[in-house]
Amino acid sequence: MTFDEYQKQALTTAHISYDDPLMQNSIWVMGVAGEAGEIVEKWKKAVAYRNGEFSEDEFNDFKKEFADVIWYIAVLAASLGLSLDEIMEQNVAKLADRKRRNVIKGKGDNR
Repeated sequence: MTFDEYQKQALTTAHISYDDPLMQNSIWVMGVAGEAGEIVEKWKKAVAYRNGEFSEDEFNDFKKEFADVIWYIAVLAASLGLSLDEIMEQNVAKLADRKRRNVIKGKGDNR
């Protein structure tokens, strides 16, 4: 499955509840942050209480939270007219260029 194919499938489950695009997109953005927060919380509990270890069930829950973040990103990107395939291709090219120039580690977005 390509990123764009996933994006198309994700859109079939997106519930549009606002006529105002700004409000709807804000819901998607908050969804990204909320689901990412759930990943952080699960990670924190594993580190704080289980030496960074996950049971099989805990690890499966962790994977589900990753999927939720990806779903929100896919839907938000689509609502902005962005292709996930294009976004990922640009990201890989950007990182390869940074590696080539030996600035993969560093400060700032535009290095």
